[in-house]
Amino acid sequence: MSHTSPPPPPSPPQTDGLLSAARRNARELARGLAHPSHPPTPLFGDAPRLWQRLLPYGIVLALTAALVPSTIALLTTEYGLNGGVAGAIGVAQAAPLLMLAHRPLQAWWIIFTADILGAVALLTEPEQKYDIWPWTPPVIVGYLFLMLALALRETRRTVIAVWCATGLAGLVLHAEASDRSNGSAILLFVLSGVILLLGAVLRERGEVQRRLAEQENISETERARRTLLEERTRIARELHDVVAHHMSVITVQADSAPYRLPDLSPRAQEEFESIAASARESLAEMRRLLTVLRREDTAGERAPQPGLDRVQQLVEATVRAGVPAELSLPAELGPVPSAVDLSAYRIVQEALANVVRHASGARTRVSVASDGDWLTVLVVNEPAAARTSPLETTGTGHGLVGMRERVRLTGGTLDTGPLPDGGFRVAARLPLTVDTTTAAGSVSPTTGSVSGTTGITGPAGPASPTAAKDTP
Repeated sequence: MSHTSPPPPPSPPQTDGLLSAARRNARELARGLAHPSHPPTPLFGDAPRLWQRLLPYGIVLALTAALVPSTIALLTTEYGLNGGVAGAIGVAQAAPLLMLAHRPLQAWWIIFTADILGAVALLTEPEQKYDIWPWTPPVIVGYLFLMLALALRETRRTVIAVWCATGLAGLVLHAEASDRSNGSAILLFVLSGVILLLGAVLRERGEVQRRLAEQENISETERARRTLLEERTRIARELHDVVAHHMSVITVQADSAPYRLPDLSPRAQEEFESIAASARESLAEMRRLLTVLRREDTAGERAPQPGLDRVQQLVEATVRAGVPAELSLPAELGPVPSAVDLSAYRIVQEALANVVRHASGARTRVSVASDGDWLTVLVVNEPAAARTSPLETTGTGHGLVGMRERVRLTGGTLDTGPLPDGGFRVAARLPLTVDTTTAAGSVSPTTGSVSGTTGITGPAGPASPTAAKDTP
């Protein structure tokens, strides 16, 4: 028959847990009192305005200039101390306040020691009727400013240690001379606690505001980045139709080559079949790419992409919306790459949308010209006649962000900015030569309308310094 040994008795609880925790906290408090938690940087040194950065220096200078003579005069006239002793104590108690802007903890050590020595020195003099002891009124005022500086700069552990040291010193001094009336030990202890609480609230509020500002900066950066990515994605979706059209043409030409050219050799026919297969595969990959780029809430665009041949309709629609606009477009622009054709139309569209949104009623001039190598698109609006509600609420992109991306895609340049008279100018130069690294697609002829004024409607009121800006 087997015998099992009884389980060992539970170990007695440790009795030194509270003592070790108390010793550990005491060491942390002592370390907090001995080592500042911040480098000797000026208080409010990162404030945006100069007067805010200079404010702590002005306060400590005024405080020191007021407390040093008042402390000396009070100690000599009211408490009867010798002039030399009173001068030394007054300087030791008030002069370190100059350190509050940079080193408040080091200033506390000096002032705290000087205050205790001053209280001990007052014990050598007979008590007067209205004497306040152990802390004189100038000591209380300077000490409260000191506690506020500590609360704004030091950690919670450090300020609690300072507060406890203040109360303990007042208790010991009061016990040594309990017969003295008008004691100020409890008064300073309570007031310093209130000041420390107020400083902690102000510090937490500043930290919260700083974190909110950082989050707003991060959010603004992410918002701008997301806007740019969305605009690039939208441009890529539009250019898909241009590239897909040319890939389809290549496929059809390669497939129909044996029928259109009956004298082709078998090797040439195989080459055309290979070209057609590669074109179909590339077209399928483009469709997969478009599926990835399109958001779930974005429907496929089935209408053909617009070009410069529709700029006149765009300007006429803007005129009907209440914006007096005129168009200058040559009768023949010559061959224009498909990507440039689409980008030029979108630039004019976004520029006119900006006028409608931000400078409604401003007289606007649209000019499209070509010198054979470059296509120049210029949209200039005068100051708005009056501020009205937006006439268009469904934008096609993100304003200047989309313009810059389209110009960068085609390898052109964009110049935008306000005019001296309060208007706004958008000037884009797009290359007309085919560049496989930038332009998507080959050259296709674009025929414009007859140059001249498309239309000017609506009265133009007094000038207003409202220029077209970037769309939100």
